[in-house]
Amino acid sequence: MTSTPALAAAPPVRIQIPAIEVDSALIGLGLQADGTLQVPADGSVAGWFTGAPTPGEHGPAVIAAHVDWNHAPGVFFRLRDLDRGDEMAVDRADGSTARFVVLAVERYPKDAFPTERVYGDIDHAGLRLITCGGSFDRAARSYRDNVVVYAGLVGSTMIGEPET
Repeated sequence: MTSTPALAAAPPVRIQIPAIEVDSALIGLGLQADGTLQVPADGSVAGWFTGAPTPGEHGPAVIAAHVDWNHAPGVFFRLRDLDRGDEMAVDRADGSTARFVVLAVERYPKDAFPTERVYGDIDHAGLRLITCGGSFDRAARSYRDNVVVYAGLVGSTMIGEPET
């Protein structure tokens, strides 16, 4: 993986993914009563899991958003279209921007979600982006799969400072 040093913890406030035209504010997400990740209340905003490292910090930060909402594209509508090497940036409350590059894009059946691979310890500052994918189960009113993007930290900037 990357040898880019991890950053100190700082809550994320915005994510930008130019390759798929994402520019979204970020809200905090916790866990639901059944232990699964909360999802944003609608399709207009992405959320970060407050129980994981912050983006840029050592470990797997997690950001989730809807693929669609109320018959319209959600923030992560085109997440599955990302390719290895695509870049993204996460603005943080401390004035820094953590820059990431896509390492892999995977799709998993919801009943075989790789919890340990997504949330488990890693030896670098990583980022996981999660949304729904695959076919839509009308009876369950849910998609059958999840799309997970794995990314690694490649640099950071502070407002008014050159890129590292």
